[in-house]
Amino acid sequence: MELFNVLTVQQARETLKAHLPARTKEEIVPLLYGLNRILSRDITARDDVPGFDRSTMDGYAVRARDTFGATESLPAYLDVTGEVMMGQEAAGPLGAGQAWVIPTGGMLPPGADAVVMVEYTEELDQHTIGVTKPVAPGDHLVRRGEDVAAGSVVLQAGHRLRPQDIGLLAAVGVTQVPVLEPLRVGILSTGNELIEPEQPTTPGKVRDINSYTLYGQVVEAGGIPTLYGIIEDHFDSLRNAVVKALAENDMVLISGGSSVGARDATAKVIETLGSPGVLFHGMAIKPGKPTIGAVVEGKPLFGLPGHPVSAMVVFDLLARPIVESAGLHRPRRIFPLRAAITRNIHSATGRDDFLRVTLRRREDGALVADPVLGKSGLISTMVKADGVAHIPLTKEGVEAGELVDVWLF
Repeated sequence: MELFNVLTVQQARETLKAHLPARTKEEIVPLLYGLNRILSRDITARDDVPGFDRSTMDGYAVRARDTFGATESLPAYLDVTGEVMMGQEAAGPLGAGQAWVIPTGGMLPPGADAVVMVEYTEELDQHTIGVTKPVAPGDHLVRRGEDVAAGSVVLQAGHRLRPQDIGLLAAVGVTQVPVLEPLRVGILSTGNELIEPEQPTTPGKVRDINSYTLYGQVVEAGGIPTLYGIIEDHFDSLRNAVVKALAENDMVLISGGSSVGARDATAKVIETLGSPGVLFHGMAIKPGKPTIGAVVEGKPLFGLPGHPVSAMVVFDLLARPIVESAGLHRPRRIFPLRAAITRNIHSATGRDDFLRVTLRRREDGALVADPVLGKSGLISTMVKADGVAHIPLTKEGVEAGELVDVWLF
């Protein structure tokens, strides 16, 4: 694998996808715990929904033909011969010229094919009504199986469950749902300069940032992260830690050690772990160029740059979509916002640039993006920003006032 034979974001995603098997690990969870989870199998309805013809209005169950031609000046007169009780089966059939009192949700008696709203009737006596507006067959009722037919697939594998989906599954009697297991993600940071957050800093030492930002990003994407601590810049130490993390997780993130310096062993370690190994080393992006993308025995493994901004941006571009594909939570974002950039920004063609920005609305209601300038090693720039603006690789930059896509954090 030639170092820095860079790929575009799209090429990197396609390369990873070609080597990653479809996720099939599943677990069965109670219906109420299924919200935002992704179905691992199709769900088929056992029963019709509703299971009987039912009224959608308070009124009278009738034969529609008995109301044809009815007007306020010449009502259709019907005999009231029964009443549907809520939650009970209709006690008998409805005959010609008859009407049954029925509540919203009540079961239509056999023979009825429509419901007259109570507003369009007048009571002559306790046993007779006049219908002042005709109805057609099917008016003001829901037929058996009209919502869901027994035996039909109500939700397909791969569907992320929303509140309305939970209600649908309850309607068809599903109380347990098969869902994909969320990805378990191991996180390692490399570098002899790193120390834990609780340790005091000394000259040449910096506290580990990336383990904590990546942990938060994995949780936010619906994965289950595990921290494996700081690993020294040593081939055997790093290899042993990565082997352990791969055995215990579905994905591994290695922060630092992805550049081409003599002491950066990440790529060399990955190449010893299994097939196919390193798929690319270098991406046509800023920040994040020295990214490593690999697959080891069906598990994705990423060597992320050590700079905090770069690591976070690359996670969002490559790792987040994989975690979200089986995640516990609803994806954080689906579409970018469009905002006018407020200053000229230069960008090299052939490279996707991701610029930190804050968002605000002008008095005229227009959404604008103010660049947050700073080096990729400065975590405070990510804290100040609301998201990143994308400058496509086909452009040499953007001019003030030009619309850009902004992906929110």
